[in-house]
Amino acid sequence: MANWTLEDVAARFAEAAETGRRLPRVRVQGYFNVWPAFAREAWETYPEEERDYRPLPPSPDAIERMLETMRWVQWLEVEQRHLIWMRARRYSWREIAIRAACCRRTAQRHWQRAIESVVDQLNRLMAAAP
Repeated sequence: MANWTLEDVAARFAEAAETGRRLPRVRVQGYFNVWPAFAREAWETYPEEERDYRPLPPSPDAIERMLETMRWVQWLEVEQRHLIWMRARRYSWREIAIRAACCRRTAQRHWQRAIESVVDQLNRLMAAAP
């Protein structure tokens, strides 16, 4: 990649959020269920709440990109981190503005400034690399 742009970094954060959502759930080790799976009748399963279906697990390359992206947030302040991850998870600007206690346009400017600082840092690292 020649130079990082705002769109590239924003897309990478969105991909990292999606990859994190697709990871398998963390469970306590050592506990398991010894009961067999029961074949239930239709009337027995009626009160059961709807199952949530998990998407397929991410590829190893997607996990590597996610881990690289998660290292980038160390360059940001805590509030900037919250702002970037909320937007990467597709929260609306209204919800982000409520969380940041400002108006929508101000939240957008803070998000853009946070992304720009990551872009600047990445481009600086690329320029310094031999």
